[in-house]
Amino acid sequence: MDTRTRQVEEIQPGTPGLLTVYACGPTVYRYAHVGNLRTFLLTDLIRRTAEQSGLRVKLVQNITDVGHLQDDSGIDLGGEDKLLAQARAENKDPFVVARFYEDAFHADLAALNVRPADAYPRASEWIESMIALISRLLEQGNAYEVDGSVYFAAQSFDTYGAISGNRLEDLRAGHGATGESTAEGKRFHADWALWKAAGAQREMTWESPWGYGFPGWHTECSAMSVELLGERIDVHTGGIDLRFPHHEDERAQSDSAVGHEVVKHWVHGEHLLFEGRKMAKSTGNVVLVSDVVQRGYDPLALRLAFLQTRYRQQANLSWAAIEGADRLLARWRGLLAEWAEQPSKPMCAEVSADFQEAFENDLDTPRAVQLLRRLEKAELPDGSKLETFLWTDGYLGLDLAREIGKPRAEVPAGAQALLDERAAARAAKDFDASDRLRDELAAVGVVVKDTKDGQTWSLG
Repeated sequence: MDTRTRQVEEIQPGTPGLLTVYACGPTVYRYAHVGNLRTFLLTDLIRRTAEQSGLRVKLVQNITDVGHLQDDSGIDLGGEDKLLAQARAENKDPFVVARFYEDAFHADLAALNVRPADAYPRASEWIESMIALISRLLEQGNAYEVDGSVYFAAQSFDTYGAISGNRLEDLRAGHGATGESTAEGKRFHADWALWKAAGAQREMTWESPWGYGFPGWHTECSAMSVELLGERIDVHTGGIDLRFPHHEDERAQSDSAVGHEVVKHWVHGEHLLFEGRKMAKSTGNVVLVSDVVQRGYDPLALRLAFLQTRYRQQANLSWAAIEGADRLLARWRGLLAEWAEQPSKPMCAEVSADFQEAFENDLDTPRAVQLLRRLEKAELPDGSKLETFLWTDGYLGLDLAREIGKPRAEVPAGAQALLDERAAARAAKDFDASDRLRDELAAVGVVVKDTKDGQTWSLG
């Protein structure tokens, strides 16, 4: 779904055979929570779908490692800098803090099997390019300087609001396009800072033609995207919270600088709730990948849980949903290991065609998951099911072949009879007998777990 045009559009790369994608990355002053990671998964799904269709993908994702004044929603507040505040809290150099959380971000992506970008430009290493962009906008009359700060003149860009639907005349005075209070010297309340003058006491500042300071929040993405991907970019992704003001302002800057529409398609992932509440540090409702692992779940169960809601729909994740996804993932891997022992057969053409159509139809991942649920129970040769599941994993990224080739656990002597007896007791709702048999199985090293699909066992 293209956010700017408000409709599903076919993506035709500007360069035949090559899809260029720019993805907004993290501000590295804390761990990314699973709501952030859902957005990063969106970019991975776009990439995998394009590659499965034979396209080469060039993906750039920025790392914001310079201080900006923003809250959980990404709105500039003009208050305390989050990265510098975190550095003080940890009593560390801010760049040390930034590198630590940048490494944690990459580890989380790897845990979710998100393929690495081709480049991860750090904002701190692109200051010269940002200064060049700002200078260009000043020369063209799209920006002006006031006491060492440089502002973009919002009224100089005629199509402002195309992404978010906001109109400049409707923005409240005192809450400009960046949310910052109207600064003294600004010509229009919705103008935003491209460069901010900084006092001598502030860390993370750089020299510029306008004095010492630091780049505005939106400047880095305009500078890095155009320089690394060119003046025409096929797809730009991000969370729905970045639609305004970040992407609206970025678009105005980039298009003004080059003289035409830079990004062809804007794609945004919707918000993630957890247990019905907003996922944010300010609400105390933050879940990390490490929390998922600590509870004993495969981190790819989180990826599967995300796939069961379409990216452009608000999702309400829960521990129950993650547990269910973990069971489903384990079942699929176990089935593939069993099917791999049978003769190979061609994959099911009908299922593969429907699956591909689901992904290419605006990433209809819930439909794709349902197709596999039906396939596992279909009257088809095991070898055909195996080949189809393995092919779909190029889209899904769930590491479904993990158990293939591993020695299968053998039930200890006499334990199968106890398992059968316990299953019968459960069916008869004789829970006293069921509990007794569970204890007997535990004594011989068999751990039994009850699920909605029946009992499962593992060796303790």
